[in-house]
Amino acid sequence: MVVQAYILIQTEVGKAAEVAREISEIEGVTLAEDVTGPYDVIVRAEADNVDDLGKLVVARVQGVEGITRTLTCPVVHL
Repeated sequence: MVVQAYILIQTEVGKAAEVAREISEIEGVTLAEDVTGPYDVIVRAEADNVDDLGKLVVARVQGVEGITRTLTCPVVHL
């Protein structure tokens, strides 16, 4: 079973569309959309396990230019 999460992203002013476009090309990202509200981009991502998900967020997503903050929300199945 894969681990899925939503990643809520704040960006520098005017960078949301560019950040969403770049993140959408990262392997493991299934959706990246620029939105309005307290966050600028919402991403849906998946990985084989929690460690791989963490590596995806820290090494790949947070490395995208223009991101100021991320909040990762793992999906749970209750």
